[in-house]
Amino acid sequence: MASTYTPLGVELQATGENAGTWGTKTNTNLQIIEQISGGFTQQSIAGGAQTTALSVSDGSTGAVLSHRMIEFTGTITGNQIVTIPLDVQTFYFLRNSTSGAYTVQFKYVSGSGDTFTFATTDKGDQLVFATANDGTNPDIITLNFGDVTLGGTETLTNKTLTSPKIGTSILDTNGNELALLTATSSAVNEFTVANAATGAGPTISSTGDDSNIDINITPKGTGDVVLAGDTVKVGDSGAAATLTSNGAGALTVTTGGAADLVLSTNSGTDSGTITITDAANGNISLVPNGTGDVVLSADTVTVGDDATAAVLTSQGAGTLTVTTGGASDLILNTNSGTDSSSITITDAANGNISLTNNGTGEVVIGSGTASGKITTSGANDLVLDTNSGTNSGNITITDAANGDITISPNGTGVAKAVDAADATGAIKIAGKETMWVPAVAMYPNTTSGCADLAQTELGNGPELKTLDFDKDSDEFAQFAVAFPKSWNEGTITFQAFFTADSTNTGTTSWALQGVALADDGSLNTAFGTAVAPTAKAHSGTANDLDVTAESGAVTIAGSPSTDEYVFFQISRDVSADDLTADAKLLGIKLFFTTDAANDG
Repeated sequence: MASTYTPLGVELQATGENAGTWGTKTNTNLQIIEQISGGFTQQSIAGGAQTTALSVSDGSTGAVLSHRMIEFTGTITGNQIVTIPLDVQTFYFLRNSTSGAYTVQFKYVSGSGDTFTFATTDKGDQLVFATANDGTNPDIITLNFGDVTLGGTETLTNKTLTSPKIGTSILDTNGNELALLTATSSAVNEFTVANAATGAGPTISSTGDDSNIDINITPKGTGDVVLAGDTVKVGDSGAAATLTSNGAGALTVTTGGAADLVLSTNSGTDSGTITITDAANGNISLVPNGTGDVVLSADTVTVGDDATAAVLTSQGAGTLTVTTGGASDLILNTNSGTDSSSITITDAANGNISLTNNGTGEVVIGSGTASGKITTSGANDLVLDTNSGTNSGNITITDAANGDITISPNGTGVAKAVDAADATGAIKIAGKETMWVPAVAMYPNTTSGCADLAQTELGNGPELKTLDFDKDSDEFAQFAVAFPKSWNEGTITFQAFFTADSTNTGTTSWALQGVALADDGSLNTAFGTAVAPTAKAHSGTANDLDVTAESGAVTIAGSPSTDEYVFFQISRDVSADDLTADAKLLGIKLFFTTDAANDG
């Protein structure tokens, strides 16, 4: 008959079996029994989530499950399961010495009975009993140690009180209540108190199942929460901190006495920004006590955000005064002093804007390096008057040394000097001028000249003096002018005034060219390039007045300058027109530009 084995590997020898080896096997059995009664071993369960099976080793001391005390070791990165065979029935001292926040479950290899599990943070010890009571529902029973009575002074190290639990209070050495403990049904959140190494402070933190858990400190009645440290820090180092009221009530930050209230950043080293933000559309009020002032000590004070215009206003109907604390200047500028964009001062309804100099001081416009400018923002007039509009007193405009005073109307506007005696008086200004040259002031060319000056009597109205230009060939006439000294010696333009005694509707093309001659200059100098306005169509009615459009720029040959004599030649270009009659020239209007108000 062969030997058999217990579930934990002890060999049960049959009669007459193992002759000559009985003593060795008996010693092995005794060693196994010794392990079962008090042996200690370690079992590594390192790694990710897995199941580690503890198996029997018949007739051998190598089986982990045949030891009384088993220590689980290794770094675990997932939940662990440790199993024993269904026929093992004994008790174990289990120790969880793994690292890693994962569970360790001790159970039978199969069946749906009770098991024991070390929680993720449980790195302690546990006494369990494997019952093997049912192959389908084998149980792992947790064993309690019962009541322990300690005599004298004892030190409990690394122990957990599970029964009895700490009750509703903790008493001091005099038997007085030191702390009251209140239980909450189905509580999942709690305090964790942690000590600290050198250089760090102990910690009271909220922990539990919820992701975000408050810590509530509630004084009784009108009592206060007193934080006795010289410095109270709010928030952690990773995110912005917020100090807020618990509800809709106001949050007041004050000192306990007459000392100052100081807001600073970075532990007082003043780096970073202090931001005070109101609620939706709420005001931020800085209210000094009594006659105290609100003092902004920074060299630069910025108002407004980046998105909208900023407004500095008085609180109520009182006057808003912006002043300096001493004799220094008050400067208004934009864009942090770079002077881009505008400064706008707007009065209240029908109110005045006053610029009041002190004593003999002056109101100065301009930077000293650029021109000063006063203008309106729209199409309204700019009015300068004295004595609040009653017009007493003088308005004086003074130029710099040898500087000009320029009055430049826009477009066709006129600069006027109006007084009681001459309500339409005008100031002559530099700009575009005209000069009329009648046909009577012109003379035909010797070669290819037009007809001599003719006088035509009409049935009514004026008699005409004209130079008649033939329809079949180009003909020419000349005249000369001496432009005023204020002429800018630039290009000129012109309009031709003419008529025809024909009912034909054809067009007439006139061209003008000129040359300027200086003192001692040769009169035998060619004209410049002829320029013609758009050909003008006759109305088809005899003796109707025809006026051409203004021509393009006529460049005068000979480098015009002051005090020069300018000859002009006017011609009809029949290749560019189709009037089948003489064109009768009445005169031309010259347009020139001045660059001075007069010829002085």
